Amino acid sequence: MTTPIGPYTSIVRAGDLLVVSGQVGVRDGAMVPGGVAAETRQAIDNIAALLATEGASLADVVKTTVFLRHMRDFALMNEAYAEIFGETRPARSTVAVVELPALALVEIEAWAYRPRS
Repeated sequence: MTTPIGPYTSIVRAGDLLVVSGQVGVRDGAMVPGGVAAETRQAIDNIAALLATEGASLADVVKTTVFLRHMRDFALMNEAYAEIFGETRPARSTVAVVELPALALVEIEAWAYRPRS
């Protein structure tokens, strides 16, 4: 799990929805090596860790938005993304952007549905 690099909250509960702010491939304060696939895996791991703080998991994710610095990385990101989400297929949008925080190649935000216990 990473510390926000700006004035925002990493995860917010809105009723039965959990909104996870965009996560990049940072672990222990540094970008993981290995390119877009490694960054994708770490970003999703960061999302999973934040969801766990609210008793949720990746299985509860209903929507993600993926921001890529280079659309040419779509296939590599997609492969790593599918590897982790498996048959859980949340709705998803993927867009290319000019730049991302911390010179990341990918950033992923997520929405999850997890009723309060």
